[in-house]
Amino acid sequence: MVPYPAVSLVSIDPACSHNHSARDTRALAQGRLSVLLALEIASTGRAATDRNGAARADPANEHGEPDIAAMDLFVVPTIGFKLLYGFVIVRVHRRELVWINVTTNPTAEWVARQITEAFPWNGAPRHMIRDRDRIYGAVVTRRLRAMGIRDKPIAPASPWQNGFAERLIGSIRRECLDHTIVSGEAHLRRKLISYAAYYNSVRTHRSLYKDAPISRPIHQTGIIRSQPILGGLHHHYVRV
Repeated sequence: MVPYPAVSLVSIDPACSHNHSARDTRALAQGRLSVLLALEIASTGRAATDRNGAARADPANEHGEPDIAAMDLFVVPTIGFKLLYGFVIVRVHRRELVWINVTTNPTAEWVARQITEAFPWNGAPRHMIRDRDRIYGAVVTRRLRAMGIRDKPIAPASPWQNGFAERLIGSIRRECLDHTIVSGEAHLRRKLISYAAYYNSVRTHRSLYKDAPISRPIHQTGIIRSQPILGGLHHHYVRV
């Protein structure tokens, strides 16, 4: 667990509770977030604004939880030994995969465009955790600032501080890419979009009390049916 005076952005202790008040700085620091990030989330009297400059409600105050997202890039080789680059954005609180895309040539302009497309006008998070890859240049930081998102780069050589995105990428590899021979960019994009739908709506998380990032209703009666996902790589069991 991260001690109270630490300045790391993310704790590496998965057993910490997430049900803290957004204004309880010490509780946040002892959980997933650092003192530095917790103090900023806990500050009051500061209205968030949308891209037009109009004031909007602070999600951390409305729902009692910090509105934080994390993003990262990962590399996928193809059958022809070419390299493709995947990009993900995940919201921390519900582990929701809000954006996933693929490119052959990642640039700062491309990343900035993905951030813009990932969030609607009033849906941008308050904070964005990222690593210190040079791909996140001035174009990306300016885009984050224009959208009212606070840029939170992790410490150098500390990938565990972006643990939510890193763990998501690990799940994508273990549950999808390690069982797939990628033929090209379009093929990889289709696979990742299908996996994102499975991840958000079907795949359960222990931190969410075995619920999916997009909460599902519980069906008590009916005949159990199996629906194949990703060509039978995974299955969704439902009552009909």
